[in-house]
Amino acid sequence: MKMHNSASCLISLVAFSMLWFLMQASVISADFSIGVILDQASRPGKEAKVAIEIAIQDFNIKTNQTSVLYLQNSRNKPLHAAIAAKHLIDKDNVKAILGGHTWEEASAIAEVISEADQNVPVFLSLSTTPQATHQWPFFFQAVPTQSTQMNAVAAILQSWGIRQVTLIYEASQLSSTASIISHLSQAFRQTGSELNHILPLTSASCLLEEELEVLKKQQVKVFVIHTSLELGIHLFQAAKKMEMTGDGYLWIATNGITDSFHSINSSMISSMKGMIGVKSYFPENTQEFRDFRKRFRRKFSSDYPEEEEDEPGIFAVQGYNGVKLLEEISPENFDHRIPPPQSIVEIVKIVGKRYHSVYWTEGSGFSETMDEEINGATTYTNSMDSVGQALWPVQPWYANKRRRKLAGNPEIRMRVGVPGRSLFKQFVNVEYNPKKNETVISGFVIAVFDEIMREMKLPYDYFPFYGSYDELMRQIPAEKFDAIAGDVTIVARRHEYVDFTQPYTESGLEMIVPIRSKISNQPWLFMKPFTAKMWWLIAAITLYNGFIIWLIEKPHCKHLQGPIITQIGIVIWLAFTTLFTLRGDRLHSNLSRIAGVVWLFVALIITQSYTASFASMLTAQRLEPTITSVEMLRNMNATVGYCNGSFINYYLKDVLGFKSFKVNSYNSTHRYAEALNSGEIAAIFLEAPVAKVFLAQYCKSFVRTGETFKAFPKEFSWLSDANKALMNVSESGKLKELEDTFLTSEKCVDDESFPNEDESLSPVSFSILFVLTGGTSTVALVVYVVMSIRQFKESNPGVTNIFEFIYVSMKDQWYQRRHSSRVVADAESPTGLQMGPVNTS
Repeated sequence: MKMHNSASCLISLVAFSMLWFLMQASVISADFSIGVILDQASRPGKEAKVAIEIAIQDFNIKTNQTSVLYLQNSRNKPLHAAIAAKHLIDKDNVKAILGGHTWEEASAIAEVISEADQNVPVFLSLSTTPQATHQWPFFFQAVPTQSTQMNAVAAILQSWGIRQVTLIYEASQLSSTASIISHLSQAFRQTGSELNHILPLTSASCLLEEELEVLKKQQVKVFVIHTSLELGIHLFQAAKKMEMTGDGYLWIATNGITDSFHSINSSMISSMKGMIGVKSYFPENTQEFRDFRKRFRRKFSSDYPEEEEDEPGIFAVQGYNGVKLLEEISPENFDHRIPPPQSIVEIVKIVGKRYHSVYWTEGSGFSETMDEEINGATTYTNSMDSVGQALWPVQPWYANKRRRKLAGNPEIRMRVGVPGRSLFKQFVNVEYNPKKNETVISGFVIAVFDEIMREMKLPYDYFPFYGSYDELMRQIPAEKFDAIAGDVTIVARRHEYVDFTQPYTESGLEMIVPIRSKISNQPWLFMKPFTAKMWWLIAAITLYNGFIIWLIEKPHCKHLQGPIITQIGIVIWLAFTTLFTLRGDRLHSNLSRIAGVVWLFVALIITQSYTASFASMLTAQRLEPTITSVEMLRNMNATVGYCNGSFINYYLKDVLGFKSFKVNSYNSTHRYAEALNSGEIAAIFLEAPVAKVFLAQYCKSFVRTGETFKAFPKEFSWLSDANKALMNVSESGKLKELEDTFLTSEKCVDDESFPNEDESLSPVSFSILFVLTGGTSTVALVVYVVMSIRQFKESNPGVTNIFEFIYVSMKDQWYQRRHSSRVVADAESPTGLQMGPVNTS
């Protein structure tokens, strides 16, 4: 039987299988056996079984051979398919196996074949393969991939100007879904569309309405359905009940649903009215197919009288060709084990109780017919609107006629709306030039849009619009404008009307408040120059140095001796007097002099640093925001402001919780400043880029404070072509150049000049000095202790260890204090330090 060129994959299939057969058996015997594994309770299995039996009959008659057919039932379970394959190999000694309408069944069969010791049959799978099968050299795919069908889906969406799509798939079909997602993603990359959301469903889903409710709230109203026929019908009927079909919605079914349209009655077809889909194509207008159709219907009705419809579909065609082409095998036409994708896809739309068809051909486009007998007469187009009658459902508003005309005719000039009353002229400035009698439109946003259109090579004209921004958004579905160029904020509710490019300025909501001077009469301000750690470290090192000097000088001055309380006071007095002066001539030991000199040097640096820091705090101007948080505004029951005509009004009341009578609107930057300075409002909320411009104009009086509120959604629709052009503009450096040209005045020296709350000096700044003085004092202490021990041992030879030395020393000191009859005062030394010969110790 001769088939259409689009089914050439089936011709090469025979070469695949039979070459393997030749390699295994050397010579084809006069009689050979074929095994078939199908789910004989399913419609695809029934069709394939009848078609294969017809093909075997034709083959035996034509070749005068007796080929034996062994049928096994998989029951739609991979385990049963594997058991059937083992039986066919071990018991029936088959030379080839056909079957496996699902990848799960096909892979189970292939695993069993791979474990066969001998008599390895050829396996012709009737399912698409989501992964490579190189590990199975006997495995041949008898059906083409679905890449062309997904390309057709992408072409349909591109024709209607649709960019965002939601994919709904049946969770039990994960293997085929992975292939669909891969092919669809590749096709979308070519056309600029993208998968916005992917939703899995179960065949027995009791939460179907809840899932649809989630989809209904989304902005994307275009759905690609990849499910079984049963789940697809259930899903579409539920969508109708929820008013998710017809105007504003588009449902596109894959061949998992449409390939079974011929097998259902008219009432079931009518339940899917409005759905369109892509369907596996095979030629039906040839004499060969008409003959096959008669025989198939007669046998199918006889074998399965319970079936209402007896028309053959793609499953019958694939089954017939899987056997019929065995007679045409030859080594010459063997090239690969996966047939090339079909080049033609049938596009169907349910109308009433039946469906109409048009066609899409890879590389050519859409056509109304696909008839081999009309040689060269087929007319192709890239627009779905140009084929057939009014076959298609009511399109979503964003797939309007004008947009489709723009897509089909690049010579039509785009109408671009521009906000005529933009508050900040740096972004959009619309002025009328009476001399030239024309409206001049300029600004940062306009310059960026010009660069984007230059990249896209599209003609366009600007048209000012003097309504509100929300009204401006509605002009696109009203077909007054094709695009909008302006300082438009991206918010969720505006997605009902338009798609947005990616933002090219900072997004967010800023709170602007007046600034005031910090008052420098705080009672503890004198402590501010140093951190708490610094103060504690100064005290510790001071006491430590005082203790070292006291310890070294104590043996030479009896005034430094006495009760413990007296000695503690002397240590503290010595420690802090050395901060300001050092009388080296009154110290008896060079060790104490060295320690004192180093500490005095460090103390001088510390005191000078303190003086400089404290003087700066007393004299320098310090500014701070009057309000630091939204919570403070709410607690004060303060009135706030916003830019008139912007979305911020809703955000302040609905999200931040301000009452309506506490929210005022203003229509000029001068009024912003006037209201803030007069106390009419405590703060004003502006979008981030607008806040920058306002602060550039009033950089000495106001400041942004608090957090940045993300009032905009993180995920929103992107127009791929415009975004690609925008990225090119950014990467080329042109966007930065435009920012410098139009927004250079944004910079403000005291915009963010408020001092850090922690300006105090910390120990880190003086760490080297502290190590120096502490180390010097410690070395002096060690030297003093070593010399004292040596002298004591010389005068007390009976003492042998350090403990005895400590005991004897303490005993001597106690004895001297107890039996001393008088205290020797040194009249020449007012400080109590005895003047005399210098002790070098």
